[in-house]
Amino acid sequence: MYEAFFNNKFTNALVFYVFLFLLLLGSPFLFIWELVVAIQSCFQCGEDMSQKVVLITGASSGLGEHIAYEYAKRGASLAIIAIKEPDSRLEQVADRARQLGSPDVLFVFADVSNVEECRMFVDQTIKHFGRLDHLVCNAGIGPLYSFKTEVTRFEPVMGINFWGSVYPTHFAIPHLMKTKGKIVVNASAGGILNPPKANFYNASKAALISFYESLRFEVSPTITITILTLGFVNTNLITAKYSSTNGVGVPLSKDIGSVLPTMDVEPCTKAIVDGVCKGATSITEPRFYKALYLIKFLFPQLHSFYYNIVFPRMSKNE
Repeated sequence: MYEAFFNNKFTNALVFYVFLFLLLLGSPFLFIWELVVAIQSCFQCGEDMSQKVVLITGASSGLGEHIAYEYAKRGASLAIIAIKEPDSRLEQVADRARQLGSPDVLFVFADVSNVEECRMFVDQTIKHFGRLDHLVCNAGIGPLYSFKTEVTRFEPVMGINFWGSVYPTHFAIPHLMKTKGKIVVNASAGGILNPPKANFYNASKAALISFYESLRFEVSPTITITILTLGFVNTNLITAKYSSTNGVGVPLSKDIGSVLPTMDVEPCTKAIVDGVCKGATSITEPRFYKALYLIKFLFPQLHSFYYNIVFPRMSKNE
């Protein structure tokens, strides 16, 4: 009976603007609701992580490394995973985590884009600790795209960023069901805001968001899924040095942190682990990115204007 509204160009637009107007009318109440929830979370007790086991992929540097440290401070035992490279710091991260309070740290070198290696490190974690409480799917790469680059060079992006989270999740779910555990997936603001030159990275992160939003309805309430949609965090991933050595995309001329606002990694990972332990289902840091999400969907022209101002060179063909 409503088809006529959507088949007519005028009424189809009218329905949108009526909904938008109602949303704006209700926005003060939604704002108060968000504020109340934020205040409540400040006084909410988080999960006691002592005698709990956390598996973290991509833990040899950056966000994964500091997430491991935050869990270590809370007394969690850790299984930390990273690909074996000549300059890997995984062993040093394990030592530091023990110093910060983790009673036991297992480190395993593995390629998360390989399904059998994912099965292996999940099985090793269970064999070593006997349980699994949190799975943190953090491993990822962030190359810049250029249409002048051979397109097949970007295949590892989906292999690591998407399948590198899905594979360990698949093998971990039976064990997380037993402990009523949590899955934390490091998606990105890029999966929503689609910044220029990050085409394949954005696509892989958008795929993660879609996959885990659907999965949560299958495993809830037994397993809680927390999706991270982070902005620019001050890690090696946003440096010119990383972009010129990852072997996939085109190099940056300067660090992103030198031209755009970034968040330091330690307060970011503290906010992440705090939120996860309090049962948050989504975490956005820095928080102002939530406002950018609204602009993206409600005011796309303003979103495009913003990108043309902030990324003047990146929005043009090379």
